[in-house]
Amino acid sequence: MANIKLAVIYYSSTGTNHQMAKWAEEAAAEAGAEVKLARVQENAPQAAIESNPAWKAHFDATQDIPVAEPDLLDWADAIIFSVPTRFGHVTSQFQQFLDTTGGLWAQGKLANKVVSAMSSAQNPHGGQEATILAVYTSMFHWGAIVAAPGYNDPVLFAAGGNPYGTSVTVDQEGNMVEDVEAAVKFQAKRTVEVAGWVKSGQSQL
Repeated sequence: MANIKLAVIYYSSTGTNHQMAKWAEEAAAEAGAEVKLARVQENAPQAAIESNPAWKAHFDATQDIPVAEPDLLDWADAIIFSVPTRFGHVTSQFQQFLDTTGGLWAQGKLANKVVSAMSSAQNPHGGQEATILAVYTSMFHWGAIVAAPGYNDPVLFAAGGNPYGTSVTVDQEGNMVEDVEAAVKFQAKRTVEVAGWVKSGQSQL
């Protein structure tokens, strides 16, 4: 199978989506992909960050992780996004990142990227599915190829059964309610696999 270059891009305020991104990075590397992990630039006021000790601690602890830039999307054959839910939608930070991709889109450089998305929220019906579908709406505009996990492995049911992408509930103490590690890793490996099919097929054209 073709060597796959995978970007794992996440936004995380208190660490949940960072952890999911790390699991995806690990699994994709195990599947043979060349993986680059990057965080979406924080745009919240410093006062807001410092008002939440968990947010401030996570922000300070992850400054060594590269900030996602559009060039990373150009480099990648496949992309996994992990982004929390805000009122049933993506965060403003992630939307701002998407808004920087217009130049690549206009050049056709985002077409045929294989993409997959994950999310989190503070209750089981907090909009995780809507957030993942919002990410995919932008991907359709790119002309990307969505590699959703579907129900292709029993681990998806143990993690809550979201066929669009792994999602997790986070309690008031910031702990993940469902055990989603295996589902995240399945999703990452599936994304690498689908990207391999696409890249191998393109090489035959």
